[in-house]
Amino acid sequence: MRILLYKFKDSAFSVMPIVILVLILNFTISPIEADQLIRFLTGALFIILGLSIFLMGVDLGIDQIGQHMGDAIARSNKLIVVIIVGLLLGFFISVAEPDLHILAGQIDKVTSGTVAKWNIVIIVSFGIAVLLSAGLLRIVYNFGLHKMLTILYGIIFAIAIFASPEFIAISFDASGATTGALTVPFILALAVGVSALKRDSQASEKDSFGLVAIVSTGPIISVMIMSLIIGAEDISGSVDIVAGDDGSIFHPFMYKMPVMAYEVFFALLPILLVFLILRKRAFKLGKQQTKDILLGIVYSFVGLVLLLTGVNAGFMEVGTIVGFQIASLENDFLLIGTGFLLGLLTILAEPAVYVLTDQIENVTSGYVKRKTVMGALAIGVGISVALSMIRILVPELDLWHYLLPGYIIAVILTYIVPKLFVGIAFDSGGVASGPMTATFILAFAQGAAEGIPGADVMLDGFGIIAMVALTPLITLQILGIIYKIKTRKGGSENGSENQ
Repeated sequence: MRILLYKFKDSAFSVMPIVILVLILNFTISPIEADQLIRFLTGALFIILGLSIFLMGVDLGIDQIGQHMGDAIARSNKLIVVIIVGLLLGFFISVAEPDLHILAGQIDKVTSGTVAKWNIVIIVSFGIAVLLSAGLLRIVYNFGLHKMLTILYGIIFAIAIFASPEFIAISFDASGATTGALTVPFILALAVGVSALKRDSQASEKDSFGLVAIVSTGPIISVMIMSLIIGAEDISGSVDIVAGDDGSIFHPFMYKMPVMAYEVFFALLPILLVFLILRKRAFKLGKQQTKDILLGIVYSFVGLVLLLTGVNAGFMEVGTIVGFQIASLENDFLLIGTGFLLGLLTILAEPAVYVLTDQIENVTSGYVKRKTVMGALAIGVGISVALSMIRILVPELDLWHYLLPGYIIAVILTYIVPKLFVGIAFDSGGVASGPMTATFILAFAQGAAEGIPGADVMLDGFGIIAMVALTPLITLQILGIIYKIKTRKGGSENGSENQ
């Protein structure tokens, strides 16, 4: 219960700033129907409770499976095992990632089923699987992270020349959404295990970072390749703005819960089967450890069902309505300012960001302060959401006008900053694009796109997760340069004192 209460506090801290902002907007510039507001608040409660139970389940079950799997790979000392395990686990873990299900559901809804939810989930998971194997092999062969990222982003921008603009936004959003609360801990656990395969027994600290960065390129490549295969020029989309009180406040929750339970069961089933097959032969676990992990999987199931029910039955609906109403006021500054505030609140309230900032402060021995990193990330993400609102308002602005120079700058910086910061920065993109970005902010952007004449929901309503994921790549690498300069100054001063 103590652990659950701790998780509940973290989850509430993530969700409540958005809830408070919606309530303020409701009583000022964006009034919401009573039934919709009650559904939103109920959905928020479902999300807080579901996220708490889910994160506890990840700690007890999913993360433990990842650690044992990493150890098993290290003990096998075989590259073929690394490749096969990377492919299988990358696929299964991605299929169960809640943020991916939320994004894929939105794509399905906006395109009226033209791009089906499970098509996106499967394609993205395949991309994750291939790049996870490639990332694990990079650790084994000690191939430079900056070199691999240069190659991968070179491939991405080469494919983007031929891909449709609609799918460029979806592909980059899928990258940010996939590296979520389930995928990241599992990938990091595998990285630790596989680093033990290296002949150099002193696995460097920088090998603890970077795998998430490599894996996150998989969805971008796979979704854009899918768009080339199926041909996506004629795909368009819209969102429904529900305005009236239909008297069915809790009906959406009762309808969605069994649907979510069915989907989550089959999403988690492969992970459960892999664990049951390998627990004796590869993991050699005792009865108590086995029970704990099975209990963790049950917690993950219950938490995911509650989380996805809350998101789909009431929470995202209000995000769309608020975005539409503010856009309809025809006050550009108000829309941009609200977007900035949403980005700022989201990153300040994301628990994973606090873990990341603590890690950076510890790694740099206090040279780069936690508050400095937090402030830089908050302002950066706020600006990225504001820029997304400007893109919706200005038809001539395309997503690639932001992403192309942004990623070029990020890749160039990888050759300048300390290599430790390269891995931290690229891994942090998944941390920044957390549950609130994949839910409320995404819905807000789509509502805004629906409310602005000349905007297109497919072109302009997606891409916001991509923008949020891009910001830390530049921000944290700049902090890496600051750390490098401070370190040199400190060394010079010490040298002078010794002389």
